[in-house]
Formats: sequence, C-alpha cells, structure tokens
Amino acid sequence: MTTRLVSSLFSRHTKCFFRGQCRLDRTSRTFSFSFAGPRKLDEIVKLDLLEGKTSEEVSEIWKNYHDSKEHVHGFIVEGKEGKSILSRAAQCPFFIQPIFRDDGFFMLVSQFQKPNHFLMAYLEDYKMDPSAANPLLTFSVFEDLSEKLDISLVRCDIINKGIHDEEGAKVCTHMVDLYRNDDEFTAVHAFNKAPDTFDYDDHISRQNQKWNQP
Repeated sequence: MTTRLVSSLFSRHTKCFFRGQCRLDRTSRTFSFSFAGPRKLDEIVKLDLLEGKTSEEVSEIWKNYHDSKEHVHGFIVEGKEGKSILSRAAQCPFFIQPIFRDDGFFMLVSQFQKPNHFLMAYLEDYKMDPSAANPLLTFSVFEDLSEKLDISLVRCDIINKGIHDEEGAKVCTHMVDLYRNDDEFTAVHAFNKAPDTFDYDDHISRQNQKWNQP
C-alpha cells in the first residue's frame, strides 16, 4: 500500500493536489500555490521593530502574539534547525501524519512548497481525487532571523474547523520534529526516496506514543 501511495504522490499528473490553488507556469515549469497563510514574515510582524531585540525578546513577542489569536500557533526553533528543515523538505517534500482520536486515527498528507511552506490535506481525499483535496492546515518556517539571532520562526494556520486547535498544534510540532531530528527524518527520507523500506506500522506506533505524551 505504501509503495502505491508514494508512487501516486510523485506522479507528474498529481504533483499539485490542492483544488483551485495551483497553476503550471509553462515558462519555468514550476507550480505555484495560493497559500492560505502569510507568505512572508513581514506580513506578520514589522521587522524594523525587531531591530535591536535579542533572540529571547523576539521569541517572547512571537509566542505572545500567536497566543492571542485563534486558529494560529507560533513556535520557535534554532536558526540552523530552520535551515535544515527547509533543506530536507526541498529534497523530501511529501509525508503522512496521523491525528489520533478516541481509539483510532485519520491520516493527513503533507506537501512542501518552496521556499518555506507546508500544506496538509486528508489523505483519503487525496486518494479519491488529488486535484480536489483541500488543505486543512498549513505551516511555514521563516528563517529571516536565523543568521542574526539564531532562531527560526514557525507559523501554523488551521484552516478547517474539523481540525481542533490542539490537534493542529501537535501535528505542526510533530512534523517539525520529523524534519529536524536526524533519527526521525529517516522515516521521511525512506517515504520519499525508498518507499519499499518505509515502515508504516512503526511510524504510526511512534507517532501515537508522541501524541499521548503530556
């Protein structure tokens, strides 16, 4: 099942799977998306007002700002981690991530879009019709301050009310962990580069353990 799923994700006919949000630029042969969240960091904060601030001060501003908003979350990772996440995502743009409820779970599929955006949709919607699968949540990794302050800022936008805020925050943090931690990234790499070696059951088991951690 996993091999067929990954093969379909990489099909040239299904490279873009969010309805009404992609178009083929026939000149550059690349896809572009109408991204639901802010495309750039300066669309969220006034960067000039952060001049002279320490990494701790910026982190506090970022967290407090998002704590006051509904259906959005803000996280901070180290600057080098942000760069690593984006580099790895460019090489391995697809993955699957479960959301656990009661005694079961449902699966989301993630697609990375350069330069720094991740879009996530129901896997079952994608399997039925890739062109009709809508994003349920998105998150972006902004590395604008990675060199100066050694921090990267992560923004998660929950688009569909069917995803609870706590669930969206968990999915985002778990996805970030999968791309930044060497031991967890092995699963992402296998899924994209060697699907025959991807252990679906082990991935679900590991994510279930993380999901239930306090």
